[in-house]
Amino acid sequence: MTDWYPQGKTSVNSSFNIPGKYAWAIMETPGFVALLYCMLTIPAQQGLEELPGANWLMAILFTIHYLYRALISPLVLNPSMSPIHPFILASAFIFQVINGTCVGGYLAGYGPSTAADWSGSMIRIEIGLMLFFAGFMGNIFHDDDLRQIRRAAAKNQKRKAEVQGERAKAGGVDKVYMIPENGLFRVVLYPHYFCEWIEWIGFWVIGGWACVPARIFVLNEITTMLPRV
Repeated sequence: MTDWYPQGKTSVNSSFNIPGKYAWAIMETPGFVALLYCMLTIPAQQGLEELPGANWLMAILFTIHYLYRALISPLVLNPSMSPIHPFILASAFIFQVINGTCVGGYLAGYGPSTAADWSGSMIRIEIGLMLFFAGFMGNIFHDDDLRQIRRAAAKNQKRKAEVQGERAKAGGVDKVYMIPENGLFRVVLYPHYFCEWIEWIGFWVIGGWACVPARIFVLNEITTMLPRV
């Protein structure tokens, strides 16, 4: 385990730290923006009048995930987030640009570009969709368990401040870390990470073995998150 990981519960006090909610949105948004840019520009460059529906299906799934992960979760749902060091923000930002471009480029014309390329893929697509949405819903469920802890902590700290005649702390709550007892938290420490693996495995299944960007994305997710699961 590294003794320095400038994010979350191991974030360091630094004058360079960026508020967690905004840092997270900034570093996660480029992925789906890059993908959508590719989907809207590359087909014309490749002389394609239209893309197969399955290409757009995968692009929509990618976008749905990141609308939740990059914008809705941090900016709307999360009561608080720990500050993030610029090093982490920059690293994630670069990864998202590269990943979004690779996946987007594949789906926008450099991968399957006709309906015939998807011939015989219906069963695979259906299995992939089931995996993707099972993982997506599991991700949201376990994320919300963690949010409930933060909401309870915020209420307790507000109540304590009122009793002491102080103003509640603006901009979030003091760090409170507990392990929930619901769902897969009984089995692993970070089930939301595990569920995200299931999501992207399903995404890869939809694209098939030949979808190299999706395969690499799954491997990157697992190797990055596994030490913390």
